[in-house]
Amino acid sequence: MTYRVAMDIGGTFTDVVCYDEQSGAVVASKAPTTPADLAEGVFAALGRVVADPARISFFVHGTTQGLNALLERKGARVLLLTSTGARDVYQIARGNRDRMFDLRYRKPTPLLPRSDVMEAAGRLDWRGEELQPLDEQAVRRAAHRARAEGFDAVAVTLLFSYVNPAHEIRAGQILTEELGDDVLVVLSHEVAREWREYERTSSAVLEAYTGPVVRAYLARIEQRFAERGLTVPVHVMQSSGGLVNAGHAMKRPLQTLLSGPVGGTMGGVAAARLLGRDPAHQNAICVDMGGTSFDVSLVVGGRPDVSAEAHIEGFPVLMPIVNLHTIGAGGGSIAYAEAGALRVGPESAGAVPGPACYGRGGTQPTVTDANVVLGRVDPAWFAGGLMRLDTDAANEAVATLADELHLDPLQLAEGICDVANAKMAQAIRTLTVEHGVEPREFALVAFGGAGAMHAVFIARELGIGEVVVPRFPGAFSAWGMLEADVRRDLTHPYFRQQNDLDGHDLATTLAQLHRQAEAALTGQGVPQTRQRVEHAVDMRYEGQDYTLTIPLTGADEPTADDFLQTIAQRYAEAHTSRYGHATPEAPVEFVMLRSTGYGTFPKNATATPTTEAHPPAVRNVIFDGQVHRTPVLRRSALDGELEGPAIIVEETATTVLPPGCLAAPDANGFLIIKVTS
Repeated sequence: MTYRVAMDIGGTFTDVVCYDEQSGAVVASKAPTTPADLAEGVFAALGRVVADPARISFFVHGTTQGLNALLERKGARVLLLTSTGARDVYQIARGNRDRMFDLRYRKPTPLLPRSDVMEAAGRLDWRGEELQPLDEQAVRRAAHRARAEGFDAVAVTLLFSYVNPAHEIRAGQILTEELGDDVLVVLSHEVAREWREYERTSSAVLEAYTGPVVRAYLARIEQRFAERGLTVPVHVMQSSGGLVNAGHAMKRPLQTLLSGPVGGTMGGVAAARLLGRDPAHQNAICVDMGGTSFDVSLVVGGRPDVSAEAHIEGFPVLMPIVNLHTIGAGGGSIAYAEAGALRVGPESAGAVPGPACYGRGGTQPTVTDANVVLGRVDPAWFAGGLMRLDTDAANEAVATLADELHLDPLQLAEGICDVANAKMAQAIRTLTVEHGVEPREFALVAFGGAGAMHAVFIARELGIGEVVVPRFPGAFSAWGMLEADVRRDLTHPYFRQQNDLDGHDLATTLAQLHRQAEAALTGQGVPQTRQRVEHAVDMRYEGQDYTLTIPLTGADEPTADDFLQTIAQRYAEAHTSRYGHATPEAPVEFVMLRSTGYGTFPKNATATPTTEAHPPAVRNVIFDGQVHRTPVLRRSALDGELEGPAIIVEETATTVLPPGCLAAPDANGFLIIKVTS
């Protein structure tokens, strides 16, 4: 037997999904995350589904090591080397305010002080032609300082290197000669070969800041797996929703920043496809509620919602990234009193000590404790029986806060869930309503250990009529990684006004990018028969600052007489969709070419679920302040339509079906819930 295995390391649990290539069986399990040594949790979870790692034919995992280092400000110490006169670009940043009416608004504190920025003479012009040679002695002085003062990484961002990287390449060679492998050297044109100086500098600094942590972790994981007999490369999920092997991820660690959460988005893409709707209507809101956070992303027309840039913790990042909105709301979010009112999160009890009901010493009430008090969790079969919950501890924690707020404990428990649900609904509005997207036109795909517990209540807040709970919702991000493709993204600056566009030059450049993308996929071990390459161009109207990315189809021929008219019309349509208007008579500009190579793996999602008889239990559950006698059923025993109220339990999650709602499994094992108001 051989297995395809995916793993997602969360703040509370480490989830694993295993696909048996011979039988088609899919199993999932989890183990508590071990913050002191993540590898312990990884192997504990893996051991529950695969006895012999040597039988693994494909392994992929998501990591939040880089993101955690950024969130906790525990990244590397970085020295920044810039062109003479550009020392303050990173500190000045942009003058715009992200929150116009926030009187206390402050720009994010830079990841390095101004004193850790050095300059090197040498200059290229905007065409990439050398005006002044690189001052190599200045680069060596930077290397000597980095070694003497114990810097972990050096980021190099030189002017116009996105057009001609020659100076940056030479600076990188000198730094590597002087520093060896002990200090990470990051060149901005390798991180983001794109225009806009501050954004490119920010991207390079972020990679330098998070890179040493990610590289050390991936190297350790590869070594530990090799020691246990794994013979295939470790693959890592990228922020773009594609996979790369660990070797490439260690070279470009920034691309793993949102590695874990994005797996759920790719699972949402697969789920939207398997629901059997035509591609234009494969729309889904993916919500991942774990123990620590709540992540929202979109699937539009069967594709993940990916942008060419994003802001993470206030810092711009130039790389393809799934649009993901995250708030501190999870099963471990702590409820507390503030100024006589109830607050929930963002602080989390985490994995240790965890919620009070975990019995690990936690005393503060959490969202999970509130669900236990309301009877919405089976304490004897939590996480598939891996944990037995302490209901007395949960009741005591909630009762203590209830006394402080002068409320009945059951009333407070439902209030904790209501506050958490309202926060999560607002997070969805941030990614949909505030961007002109109507959430009622989407299905809500709910996963994570706690997502299915709250999904129907969130859907009601937003007027969404359908909730989809996939198989193994608590390990769905890991399952999504098995459904993802290898992905490599290439960019090429291409500044052209429409009157200067040379169709033959554009066709030649796209062909070169096509070959580079195919070579990159081949380097990832993808056979040519499983490769495909897609192209797009960043465009704008003359005088605009920002661009829209317009896909090129296989029918587009840059040398054709109508190419410019066709692509300008496509841009006008995209502009209208995004901003509500367009100016078709205005001339357009080309700014950037983008090529994306995909390497397709076999999809495993169609494994047919099996049903097994299991008698339901009946317990008292609170809904809207009323006690309801509610059946507690195993998901594997579901057969046909089920009317709420009901509690549906499985190995990785619990689904709460309130009164009046209907649920039924489909052919792929997805639980389809029709939501009533």
